[in-house]
Amino acid sequence: MPEDRAHSARPFVAGVNHRTSSLGLRDQMFIEDEAVPGVLARLRDAGVAEAVLLSTCDRVEVVGADPDPDAAADKVLGVLAVETQVPLADLKAQAHIAVDEAAVLHLFNIAASLASLVIGEPQVLGQVKAAHRMAKEAGLPKGVLDALLQAAYSAAKRVRTETGVGEGPVSIAAVATMLVQDLHGDLEGVSVLLVGAGDMGEMVAEDMIGEGLTNLTVIHPRERRAKRTARVLNCNYDLFENLADLVPKTDVLIAALGGGGRIVEKSLVAAALKARRRRPILVVDTAVPGDVDPAVHDLDDAYVYDFGDLERIAMEGLVGRGAEAQAAQRIVDEEVRAFLNGRRERDAGPLVTGLRQYFEDHRAQALAEAGGDAEKATHLLVARLLHGPSTRLRRAAAEADLDLAAAERLIAHLFQPDPPDADGGPGGGGKENG
Repeated sequence: MPEDRAHSARPFVAGVNHRTSSLGLRDQMFIEDEAVPGVLARLRDAGVAEAVLLSTCDRVEVVGADPDPDAAADKVLGVLAVETQVPLADLKAQAHIAVDEAAVLHLFNIAASLASLVIGEPQVLGQVKAAHRMAKEAGLPKGVLDALLQAAYSAAKRVRTETGVGEGPVSIAAVATMLVQDLHGDLEGVSVLLVGAGDMGEMVAEDMIGEGLTNLTVIHPRERRAKRTARVLNCNYDLFENLADLVPKTDVLIAALGGGGRIVEKSLVAAALKARRRRPILVVDTAVPGDVDPAVHDLDDAYVYDFGDLERIAMEGLVGRGAEAQAAQRIVDEEVRAFLNGRRERDAGPLVTGLRQYFEDHRAQALAEAGGDAEKATHLLVARLLHGPSTRLRRAAAEADLDLAAAERLIAHLFQPDPPDADGGPGGGGKENG
């Protein structure tokens, strides 16, 4: 019986995300949809067997599968560093790499929106599926990665249908929309400026659009990010340098940059209010950490709500979200175990098939040599099947190259009788399990 078998591809994840890297690095590494096919082609040329590229506000990561996942992860970081012009040492210092079970868990958590900056974001699964489609067009996801992604989608569906984990962020966006309506009335006549491209800021803008908002402008320090967000939201974009000119024309400012700096300063809002002749401005700071100078709170006619304020207003939904997230994580953990167990069973298939063929070959030979004598054939078969393993066991024991207790446990486990079936007879019902 052959002792070696081909090793199947093993899952891995490599890149940066909001838990391991700075927003500045992620902004620099962000890869536009138009550039994704080229990056996938370079990954293929570098020898990465299977890959899907996720490029969002939260992460720039490659989910892949390869017989040597550690080497493949290094190749991924090298390609990303060249593509985004980030020094490889800087990238590695903030990179996240996971292989095997850790990689499976990471992908499942992403798909279920449990690995996002804001847990429960509804658009995350769509982002993963879009990345999957682009990779399929490039021919990179194959058997292992396709199966992994389909299992991740199933886990995400269970989380959505069996928990309320997605309700918290949706209610927060709805709270922001309600505040705008309370202050300015019908959204159709309201002008909104979205500063940055954070996921929660986009969600708030999307909710307002759903309630009738038509006048929305996006700006970002990186113009390409503003263009991309404007395409997603089907709205206008402007240059970040025009912030001071745009705020006086703005009824609602949504801050969603999250770089740690206070881009919305008191002087900026004060000047805008003066130009507006004290017409109020609602400032919704969705960034974590916040983008708005706390001193803006001191200005009359400036109504500031940060992320914590929105959460407190939506407290009923927020209180349940922690428990729902825990329930969602239990579901994901169950799905990860099921996927890995199924994969291990499939990986054992060639070994079981080879073992069965080994036995069949000896059976046929014994029958041929016994000339139709069943008892003789049985003795020949047993002797030949046991000869090799018995000789190797004695030799390994003599050379102290064997843990006899472990070998005894393995043999007992492999050859223990199956439990009786429902009729009280031997288990298995005559069906083959190989």
